[in-house]
Amino acid sequence: MSLTLPAGVALPVTASALVLTQQPGNGDNGGQGEDFGKSSPVGFLVLILFLIAVAFLVRSMTKHLKRVPASFDEPPAQDAPEQPEPKVEQAEAVEKPAKDSSTTKAD
Repeated sequence: MSLTLPAGVALPVTASALVLTQQPGNGDNGGQGEDFGKSSPVGFLVLILFLIAVAFLVRSMTKHLKRVPASFDEPPAQDAPEQPEPKVEQAEAVEKPAKDSSTTKAD
């Protein structure tokens, strides 16, 4: 299947395509100097370090996500026997410390 344009549309389309693809002729390359598009080994190293950091972050995230419960709703109350409360008698049986005799008045 090929795309064919009618004759009345083909001329304006090709003319506008030629105008849009031209480089400026006044010496301004739009920031595209001699070294445009070339990368340095340092840039490649930085890119590799970023990829390694992303890999470790993804690994850590998956570990943390495995620990997340399936639902944050509280579990329904079960009919388990309640724990007996501590007896008050045991708390009263603890002796109170005696008063400090070193703070007596001198004669």
